[in-house]
Amino acid sequence: MRKKSEILEIMEIFNRDDPNPRCELNYTNAYTLLVAVILSAQTTDKGVNKATETLFEVADTPQKMVELGEEKLISYIRTIGLFNNKAKNIIAMSVDLLARFGGNVPATREELITLAGVGRKTANVVLNVWYKKPALAVDTHVMRISHRLNFSQGKTPLAVEEDLLKVLPEKYVLNANHWLVLFGRYICKAQHPECEKCPIKSYCNSKDKRNGC
Repeated sequence: MRKKSEILEIMEIFNRDDPNPRCELNYTNAYTLLVAVILSAQTTDKGVNKATETLFEVADTPQKMVELGEEKLISYIRTIGLFNNKAKNIIAMSVDLLARFGGNVPATREELITLAGVGRKTANVVLNVWYKKPALAVDTHVMRISHRLNFSQGKTPLAVEEDLLKVLPEKYVLNANHWLVLFGRYICKAQHPECEKCPIKSYCNSKDKRNGC
């Protein structure tokens, strides 16, 4: 695992270049953020935003979503991968929010992960983005970049999360997911990394690092 001092230097470069990174999913409240994150599994944020643009006009609360119903929900999200299962989970999650939480999205991981379709990663996104808590969601981008830069060699998202939390101060935890996701999405791409644009190329020892970078 890379030295803590080097990890912090890399995070400081990300912070310098983008001090206020944001989630690229569109949302208007805690509930629509939760729905958007559930929909984003194995789907691009761009694809989710296209579907939710019209969905959230008619269903931006748990009550409205339950009234919309599973079949009509599917008609809005049919372009998204795993739409049948996601629709089922979103309706079940909305029913549960109304029954157990008064329609409000809970602000703890322990409560969030009791909802249908909500795992640790989804819960961490909601806690971080909406509630501004130092929770660190590990998705495929974060996992891949953490391995590539030797932040962690953890085999599971939880192992990578735990390794990162051991070294990152709270001020970096709040933005670490966004920095790594955006870095992986737009610069350090899985298939064709754009090393010439990389702000941390001097720290990279990956085998596929482009010559001259």
